Amino acid sequence: MDQQYIQSGQPEQEMSFIDHLEALRWHIIRAAIAVVVFSMGAFFSKEFLFHDLILGPSRPDFWTYRMFCKLGQSIGAPDLCIDKIGFVIQNREMSGQLTMHISTSFIVGLVLGFPYLFWELWRFVKPGLYPQEQENSRGAVFFVSILFLTGLLFGYYIAAPLSINFLAAYNVDPTIENQIDLQSYLSTLTTMSLSCALVFELPMIVFFLAKAGLITSEIMTVYRKHAIVIILIVAAIITPPEITSQIIVTIPIVLLYELSIHIARRVRRDATKKLNAELAANQGVSE
Repeated sequence: MDQQYIQSGQPEQEMSFIDHLEALRWHIIRAAIAVVVFSMGAFFSKEFLFHDLILGPSRPDFWTYRMFCKLGQSIGAPDLCIDKIGFVIQNREMSGQLTMHISTSFIVGLVLGFPYLFWELWRFVKPGLYPQEQENSRGAVFFVSILFLTGLLFGYYIAAPLSINFLAAYNVDPTIENQIDLQSYLSTLTTMSLSCALVFELPMIVFFLAKAGLITSEIMTVYRKHAIVIILIVAAIITPPEITSQIIVTIPIVLLYELSIHIARRVRRDATKKLNAELAANQGVSE
């Protein structure tokens, strides 16, 4: 059983180290079962998983490429239209496709199970918090999951296709044909998608740091220029050396940083209001 707290913030019953390990073990077991279930579902959906999901960005009829074509036509920029992908995906190992099928299913299981994984983690941590801390963290699972899935979709539909298209179109000599290994293609796709999913957690990270008093909106405002430089470096790392992709990835991260400043300011304002209310209440009692 998890450790329970009463309103005074003191534990009803202290749990031993072994009891904590036992509670953590069951949280891990339930999370692992969820990942296995999602992974099995992905494994038995092989056609959708690979043809539609994994290999989608490798075909010119992918949603992102079609949207860029429509955008190019509407603004008179036909170069935006991507109607050809200049590479062929191939497998070079005897058991490569089976291994890739299993590993990809596990990755998809982890991604789909992420909200539940975080919820189990939160269930383990929450009883150890004081009531006020629990109140301050209400909705954490929902917002962390939403930001993760939003970043994942941005990486899959925007960052990854642009990277794949740029790398596929780049060549040092027109006589060299791009024959991409399946592992290399999947690595690029998953790295781009998961990197964006993690970067999009910035507002929640700032929220908890602000609650802990480790960061303020004033600090973030003062170091805004430094943060933009760091964001540009991060965008350069997770995207190919192509300015369009870097700008497209940089813009939402900068917007998330500005949102994080607003969140830190709101946390500071709420803390100030609470402190003023407590001081007023204490002053009233003393009088």
